Amino acid sequence: MEIFIILLGIAADRLTKVWIIQNLSENSHMDVVSNLVSFLYIKNKGAAFGILQNKLYLLAAITIVVIIGMIYYIFKFKPQSKIIKISLSLIISGALGNLIDRILYKYVVDFIAFHIGDIYYFPIFNIADILVVTGTIVLAFYLLKEEKYEN
Repeated sequence: MEIFIILLGIAADRLTKVWIIQNLSENSHMDVVSNLVSFLYIKNKGAAFGILQNKLYLLAAITIVVIIGMIYYIFKFKPQSKIIKISLSLIISGALGNLIDRILYKYVVDFIAFHIGDIYYFPIFNIADILVVTGTIVLAFYLLKEEKYEN
């Protein structure tokens, strides 16, 4: 199950990024839902919210260590919880998706822009980011729930 989730996540991330690269030039946009969602192709040379700009090797190293740590945890401790397996698989797939970009392009392809007209823009992100955030939120809620019942 974990391998399927990881491969599916990577495939979804790669397919969307390749489509964006082929259909939009850098910094050009396409409205998806007028004044709410756009595709805006940017080259992110940093991490989330643009931090650690131009730290390619540091970000790649951190990503590799985190992925190895999660894979080690899965094989060493063999968690029985499907929620833990799914959440870690989502995080791994998203981390690998952005790592692939860093290796291939020396930047991460971001393109999903949520905004309210020209008033507010949420930082631009991609499918890999969605996978990492979703997996992290699911894992956090699961761990908090488990901790609550252990006390």
